[in-house]
Amino acid sequence: MTIYFALLRGINVSGHNMIKMTELKQMVEAMGFKRVKTYINSGNVMFEAEENAAALEEKIEKEISRVFGFNIAVFVRSALELACIIDHSPFKTVVLEDKQSIHLTLLKEAPSQEQLDRLPEVEQGEDEYLIEGKEIYFLYRQSILDSKLTKKFQKLLPATARNWKTILKLDAMARALEGH
Repeated sequence: MTIYFALLRGINVSGHNMIKMTELKQMVEAMGFKRVKTYINSGNVMFEAEENAAALEEKIEKEISRVFGFNIAVFVRSALELACIIDHSPFKTVVLEDKQSIHLTLLKEAPSQEQLDRLPEVEQGEDEYLIEGKEIYFLYRQSILDSKLTKKFQKLLPATARNWKTILKLDAMARALEGH
């Protein structure tokens, strides 16, 4: 069995696409997955399964539509993939100062060069990013709310983003589960 994370896009935001984590956990357990845990209200689910990530994404998206009545994108990564994502972060040695943050955007597939060439130019300021396969790493040197950088990638959908603290917590959850 492989430990996976399903990260849901756009749930529990401003009263839209509301899913209680207890109900999400029950749904994932009812799908036959084992050792299911959720983390915070933004839609992060850890579980064990035998299928591959692409099949799991489709299966969970369909079940959310059936159970909760709306369509959202689901991004599945294995615990090993998540550990590699953390290991490959270009910002892992950055010591964050006040208002600075690191975020990770997950995509369904790596963007093509043609897609990247069509992205709008934006003034980066001191913010930085790196695209690595199906992930985009962001380092915001000021508030994320003030950054124009995030808007540059809005056309690379579907996508979902998490702050780095959440990514590290998910990794710690997987390591704890593997330790048992």
